[in-house]
Amino acid sequence: MKYKIVIIIFLLIWAGMMARLYHVSIKSNFYYEGLAKDNIERKRFIKPVRGEIVDTNGNLLAMNQIGFSISIMPHLKLKKKSHKANKLENIVDKLIETFPDLNKTVMLKVYNKHDSYYNHEYIKVVNFIHYPDMMGAYPKLSLYDEIKIEAETKRYYPYGKYGAHIVGYTGRSNKKENNKDRVVKEIGKIGKSGLEKYYNYVLQGKLGYEISKVTATNKVVDILEKEQPKDNKNLKINIDINLQQMIYKRFGNNTGVAIVMKTNGEILAAVSYPSYDPNLFVGGISSKNWKALQSDLAHPFTNKFIHGTYPPGSTIKMGMALAFENEQHNILGTSEYCNGHITLGKSKHKFRCWARWGHGKVDLRRAIRESCDVYFYNKSLKIGIDAMARQLRSFGLGVKTGVDLPREYHGVIPDKQWKKKRFNQPWYMGETVIASIGQGYDLVTPLQITRYTALIATSNLVTPSIVKTIDKTPKKEIIVPMKFDPYYLSEIRKGMYDVCNLKSGTAFKTMSNLSIKVAGKTGTSQVVSIPQSTKTRLKEDELKYYRRSHAWITTYAPYKNPQYIVTVLVEHGGHGGSTSGPIAADIYKWLYKNDYFKEKVEEESKEKVNITH
Repeated sequence: MKYKIVIIIFLLIWAGMMARLYHVSIKSNFYYEGLAKDNIERKRFIKPVRGEIVDTNGNLLAMNQIGFSISIMPHLKLKKKSHKANKLENIVDKLIETFPDLNKTVMLKVYNKHDSYYNHEYIKVVNFIHYPDMMGAYPKLSLYDEIKIEAETKRYYPYGKYGAHIVGYTGRSNKKENNKDRVVKEIGKIGKSGLEKYYNYVLQGKLGYEISKVTATNKVVDILEKEQPKDNKNLKINIDINLQQMIYKRFGNNTGVAIVMKTNGEILAAVSYPSYDPNLFVGGISSKNWKALQSDLAHPFTNKFIHGTYPPGSTIKMGMALAFENEQHNILGTSEYCNGHITLGKSKHKFRCWARWGHGKVDLRRAIRESCDVYFYNKSLKIGIDAMARQLRSFGLGVKTGVDLPREYHGVIPDKQWKKKRFNQPWYMGETVIASIGQGYDLVTPLQITRYTALIATSNLVTPSIVKTIDKTPKKEIIVPMKFDPYYLSEIRKGMYDVCNLKSGTAFKTMSNLSIKVAGKTGTSQVVSIPQSTKTRLKEDELKYYRRSHAWITTYAPYKNPQYIVTVLVEHGGHGGSTSGPIAADIYKWLYKNDYFKEKVEEESKEKVNITH
């Protein structure tokens, strides 16, 4: 037994020695061979130039400013005090003398963070110096071996706040972003919002590289291999920045959203007012500016056309009518009598129409024209909330539109299951009634209303698109045809025509005197509650404004041959016809003046039809 133990121990020792011999003589050979090769070869990545973003007319919305970065040789800070001990500070002082705006403390901090015995690369201490500023200083600074000056680009947004929510901005990449993408890691910048984020993979291009032979001191002696980066991958977008500017300025003291879209989904303008200057974020925003943006009660940093969710109010009524008809054929053929309110069962609670004394006998067309609430109350009770919700979602409400912008919100079109999951409560009949006029739990984005209006105008559900071409390749349109009862769809469209062109229409005063015939629908969106974070910062007299309803108008034109959709929401604006209507009217005037309608539209003859009063 003792002999067996001795033999086993001997074999184990021998096996260990053999394994060690294999590791030292064979496996380590590959390691040291690679290490030796690494000592004579260096691979340096070449950063691509970020692509530019231009509007439909070729105006630059995102561009690259040409300048220079400054790096300092490593290992200048010595542990022992000597005549060389202040060499680093002398170099930094020389830079401060040349560029007084530089911060010495920051440069030393950056240098010390990256300086080590293992780093043989120059350390970048100044990210960007503008080209004109560097030209006079370059001959002098280039004499110092300790200073390395390299060409650099910096993102710049010429139109600033006017296109901020669409174009977005770039910023320094973080560790998580670097780990996901090698190109981002090497460049150190990434799109943070808007098109800059959504199309970052296109705009950033692809890295080039250079493999060189170097000495032990990292001096290049030969170029072994080189590949140029693939850059300048540009985006051309459908936005007309001149229209965008006009709309932005038109909002004045109001806050809100305006969207102009072709009926094929191309977005010509999308204004979220107020906005912010994206140039503040390039290179890092100051805490002072960030705090100012965050504390502004008008929420300039929020992209309201895809992140703002609002009750749709009466703008939902066209879709609601189509939902009724899709669920129960010819339900729209029956008129409703409006005496100003309805009650449910034995309850004494009155669900009121906006017209205190009612509208009398109301058919579909008049219900759209005069926005009769009771008409929709009664129809909704025959259909039910689940059927209403299913249909409305199929029309693009309460679901993402698919627009090419990041983090789009979907909103809410509620049904019984949604309420049960959200609040663990049953659905009540009264909630169906108020949902039929776009109130209650209903929440939609302005872009959803724009898309849905295009559906009403053309029977096509389109996918809204900001970008026209990607690196000169046209972006494909996504259009889904939908079928509706042609008679009732026509009646709905006539009702929308009446809204803008008959004296009894809710937008007649602002939309009837245009050079083209517009069809549309106004809406009043009640503010259910004010966020506590907002309420605590308001004075008592300011609360009255924030309790006011939002004002909608959504339209299409020309009436007979729809080409454009214009949707406007004025936050806390009261009535859509009087606050949002004038903005929409001015947009159409601008479009007409700037030849946006393919043919000069002669004034369409007013249809002579029988109208039930």
